[in-house]
Amino acid sequence: MADYSLLKKLNLSNPWHLLAVGLGSGLSPKAPGTCGSFLAMFICMLLLLCPWYVTLIVAVVTFFLGLKACNEAEKAMGTHDHGGIVIDEFVGMFIAILFFPQGQWQLALLAFVLFRIFDILKPFPVNYADNNIGGGLGVMVDDVLAGIYALIVGHIALYFFSSALIM
Repeated sequence: MADYSLLKKLNLSNPWHLLAVGLGSGLSPKAPGTCGSFLAMFICMLLLLCPWYVTLIVAVVTFFLGLKACNEAEKAMGTHDHGGIVIDEFVGMFIAILFFPQGQWQLALLAFVLFRIFDILKPFPVNYADNNIGGGLGVMVDDVLAGIYALIVGHIALYFFSSALIM
């Protein structure tokens, strides 16, 4: 369980710290990763109204900004991958909706469920990345991989159940 007293070491007027905690969604004392993913789901709903390449650009930019934000937050808190750092969930969610049909904003809920499953279960290589890569990169990569799993399973679900998933 994460030590939430460490969050007090963050300065939320510092944009890197605010970004690291997912604009405040990671400050939840219970299930901060789920709270971060939930907020990201609403951004995904908007991204699903855009062409796929907009989502890809947002995911890549957020990844690189997240690297810096995670490094800054870890330095301030003096710990690696604190539960309150949730910018990585945003990136994972953005990856999970890549190439979904444009205009199908409701598919963000499917991405949310699938991403949370893979982020919590951490199948290989997600668990390997989580346990063996340090710094901001370590914080980000396991969620990128969980997002890729969610992306693959989401597209398989769309292929077999598109009539039930797309309204």
